Amino acid sequence: MTLTEITPIPAAALPLAELRAHLRLSSGFADEATQDALLEQYLRAAIAVVEGRVARALFLRGYSLRLSRWRDSCGQPLPLAPVAAIDSVTLLDAGGAEGLVDPARYRLDADGWRPRLEAAGSALPTIPSGGAVVIAFSAGFGAQWSDIPADLRQAVLLLAAQSYEGREAGGSPEMGFGVAALLERWRDLRLGGRA
Repeated sequence: MTLTEITPIPAAALPLAELRAHLRLSSGFADEATQDALLEQYLRAAIAVVEGRVARALFLRGYSLRLSRWRDSCGQPLPLAPVAAIDSVTLLDAGGAEGLVDPARYRLDADGWRPRLEAAGSALPTIPSGGAVVIAFSAGFGAQWSDIPADLRQAVLLLAAQSYEGREAGGSPEMGFGVAALLERWRDLRLGGRA
């Protein structure tokens, strides 16, 4: 399984002003552009950590999932939530030739915790021997910072601020209790059975 981010978060969507206010940084200094570049790095890193911890895409963007086999012929769990749409499903044979799957053969179960690509009939299309399937999908809460739930936004700001304030010492390797507490309700607890 290979998950690839197709469309990165645009810099204009990042909450630089919110992080600057959170850190109580003054504005109007000559090196503000340098600070913004640094703050952008910390925000992107904090977003990646939060997304990895809770298996949720914060900002809406495109992804590609490549699989060599289905987990279940009736449905394939998707590794991120919330999924907004399945953009395409493409079968690849061993030689790399592509074949687009008719959208009538699958549907999205957009369950907020465990989204799945499901067969519209009896089974998902057969993956060619030695080949793969590529699922292109869009996932995320929305395109704007305000679309993201408040507790996840706060976790990103706290984590970015922690990295910024600890930059001289190489940053803190541990997630603070406040960040972990904010993320706890978003963590997916799995107790066996099918995923």
